[in-house]
Amino acid sequence: MSGAAETSQAPRRRGTLAVRISVLSVAIAVITAVIAGTLAIGLIRNAGAGAARKNLARVADVAQAVAVRNNATTQRRLRTALAGLNVRGGVILRDGTLTPRTVALVRQTVDARIVQQVLAGEDVSTTRNVDSTTVFVEARTTPRGGIVLVQRQVDATAANRQAIRRLLLALLVAGGLAAILGLLVAWRLARPLRRTAAAAHSLATGNRDVRLPAQGPAEVVEVSEAVNTLAEALRHSEGRQREFLLSVSHDLRTPLTAITGYAESLAEGVVPPADTAHVGAVMLGESQRLNRLVGDLLDLARLDAQDFRIDLAPVDLTALVHGAAGVWSTRCAASGVRFHLQAMPSPLWVTTDAARVRQVLDGLFDNALRVTPAGAPIVLAASAEPGVAVVEVRDGGPGLSPDDLTVAFEQGALYERYRGVRRVGTGLGLAIVHGLTTRLGGRVEAGHAAEGGARFTVRLPVG
Repeated sequence: MSGAAETSQAPRRRGTLAVRISVLSVAIAVITAVIAGTLAIGLIRNAGAGAARKNLARVADVAQAVAVRNNATTQRRLRTALAGLNVRGGVILRDGTLTPRTVALVRQTVDARIVQQVLAGEDVSTTRNVDSTTVFVEARTTPRGGIVLVQRQVDATAANRQAIRRLLLALLVAGGLAAILGLLVAWRLARPLRRTAAAAHSLATGNRDVRLPAQGPAEVVEVSEAVNTLAEALRHSEGRQREFLLSVSHDLRTPLTAITGYAESLAEGVVPPADTAHVGAVMLGESQRLNRLVGDLLDLARLDAQDFRIDLAPVDLTALVHGAAGVWSTRCAASGVRFHLQAMPSPLWVTTDAARVRQVLDGLFDNALRVTPAGAPIVLAASAEPGVAVVEVRDGGPGLSPDDLTVAFEQGALYERYRGVRRVGTGLGLAIVHGLTTRLGGRVEAGHAAEGGARFTVRLPVG
């Protein structure tokens, strides 16, 4: 029973593309040959029968003219020609006698009615069925009575049968060539696809140096270029991940080293009682720094999870901005930074998650306050555009270069550039802001602020 279940669950073996194209090519060639052959044979047979009757009628007209002239030499030549065409002839005398009586086909075909018509001065063109064989009959009047020519249809259309055999041979050859060409085309098409599949498997095993040549049809070239682009993107992404992990490892090790060192000093009793409070404060600060970094890493990991929770509800963005302003104006004042609020006086309703929007604003404010010197401004602005609500955080800090704007929301990009140059955080804050805004259905952009520093603009859909 279990063996049957395993068999039913086994992946079904699929035919290759080359085999399918080959079978399709052969099938098309065979069907085309059969249809073309059937139509051609029917046309040849119909045309052959009609042409044979017309030819026999012309021969009968010639025989009539020869009989009228009564030239022995000409009559002898005519009989030789008729024998070559398998045409049997007879003579109808004035008394109604048919000669010679020894020609069986003439005797079986020519009846009294035909004799009467000829003796009455009529030309006869008809067919008879003798022993299940169609026979063409042509009779003409002559001064002595009349002549009769008979010919089996199979003899009259012998050339057509030969043409049909040649046609069938040509169709067979054409079908074979089509099948061979189909196999070649299938092989040519499947070869770059197999190469692409091998490259994809190589990527799956960790090889990032995969490069496919741009060869084959346009669609195959497009797939090859897509694989090359994917390999390059994976190489770049994994390189950034390695750099990020190295950076995070360093940032984790630094506070851990400080905490461990001071803890060992306390445990060994080498810290004087007067310095205990200072050591505790240092350890507390390093542990808080470590906690922020771990918290940011967890937030970043949750953003990539499918079950990341978003609670959508109608939110008055104006009230939310005023609430954030009450907190951050106090923190700005404590750092000597001038805070300004530019908000609409009326409610601005947005269907979103209020807690996540506040998390976005806190992340932008934390980033701005860290780099803004005392006496410089930080501006929180809220406004409405057609279909979207806009929130901006602008600062009077050192700002961002054009190159910074392109990587502002990448994990640790600005952190690596400005570590040791200006105050930096964990390197994850702007990446979290970007992830949160995207999850809320909006977008965030970095730019230059009129206050001289950086500007971060968040746009959220109103509906």
